[in-house]
Amino acid sequence: MADGQEADVDDPPSINFPPLITVSDLPHATAAGRNLKEWLQEQFCDKPLEQDDMRLHNAAYVGDLDTLRNLLQEDSFRRRINEKSVWCCGCLPCTPLRIAATAGHAASVAYLISQGAEVDLVDVKGQTALYVAVVNGHLDCVRILLEAGADPNGSRHHRSTPLYHAARVGGVDILQELIRFHADVDMDHQLGPRLLLSARTLNTLVVCPLYISAAYHHLSCFRLLLQAGAQPDFNYTGPVCHEALTRGLASCLLDAVLRHGCEEAFVHLLLDHGANPAFVPWDEVELEAPNRRKVDQKALKVFLEARKSPRRLTHLCRIRIRRTLGKSRFNQITSLPLPQPIKNFLLHQN
Repeated sequence: MADGQEADVDDPPSINFPPLITVSDLPHATAAGRNLKEWLQEQFCDKPLEQDDMRLHNAAYVGDLDTLRNLLQEDSFRRRINEKSVWCCGCLPCTPLRIAATAGHAASVAYLISQGAEVDLVDVKGQTALYVAVVNGHLDCVRILLEAGADPNGSRHHRSTPLYHAARVGGVDILQELIRFHADVDMDHQLGPRLLLSARTLNTLVVCPLYISAAYHHLSCFRLLLQAGAQPDFNYTGPVCHEALTRGLASCLLDAVLRHGCEEAFVHLLLDHGANPAFVPWDEVELEAPNRRKVDQKALKVFLEARKSPRRLTHLCRIRIRRTLGKSRFNQITSLPLPQPIKNFLLHQN
C-alpha cells in the first residue's frame, strides 16, 4: 500500500458468539461451585473450606514477620506451612511461600524456608515460588530461593521458565543469578512443541530465550546468554525442523536479529560465538525487498562481510574449545594453566 493512501474498511461481519461459560456451568458444579473462590477451594486446596484459618497466608501476603513467627510456634500452623489455600487476598490456591515470593517479602521468604517451606512446590498453574519472584522482579527473593535449592529451571508443569521470562523483560541482574545457579540457557523442554506421537523438533524460534531477548532488544541479556553457552544458531540442542523455520519469521537466530532491526552488536555477538551465516537464506533480490527496510544497515554490513569472508583461526579455535568443554564446565576455564589474556578470550571477556 502506498504511503498516504487509506484502505477501504468494510463493516465488521456479524458474528454470533456462544454464551459465556461461568464456573456454575461447569460439569458437576455444586452450590459452592457458583462462587469462583469457593470452587477453587473445593477443587484444588488441601483443606475443606470450613476448616480454613487464613492468618498464616495473610501474614505472608503482607510480610508480617512477627505474626509468622508467632503462628509457626503452634503445631497446627507448622503442619500447614506447605498448604495450598485460597487466601483472602486472591483466588489462586497456593502456599504461604508462593504468596510471600509474589509480594517480594524477602525476610518472610527466608523465614518460611527456615521453618520447612518446600521451595519447589507449584501452584495450580505450575508456577514455583522462584518463577513468581522472577516475574515480579524481586531479586532478593530470587537469591534466597536459589540459595535454598530452588530449581533454577522452574517446573516442568509450566510452559515457561524463570530464565525465559528474565530474558524477555531484560532482567539482567536476575538473569545473572539464574545463570550462576546453572539455569539451562538453551531452550527448556517444556517450551518446545508438544506433538502427539511425534518427535519433538524445534519449529519456531519464539520459544528460545536468545530470540526473545533479541526481539525486545535486550543486548545485555543477549550477551549473558551467549557467554553462558547458549547455542547461537537455534538456542536448542535437539533436532531442528529447518523447513518449518524457513517458512516462518526467521530461519535461525542470525536471521531473526537482522529482521528485528537489532543493532550490529547483536550480529557481532552471534558471529563471535559461532553462528553460521550460511543459515540465513537471503539473496541479493531479497535484500532489496520492502520487508527488509527494518534491517539495521550497519548490522547488515557486518553480516554480509562475515558471509563472504573465512573465519580467523583463533576464532575457530575458541569455538572448538568452548564446545568441547561444554557450557556446564565454562567455570573451569579460569583454573586452566593458561595466560590470563587467553582465559579472557575463551570467556569472551576480552
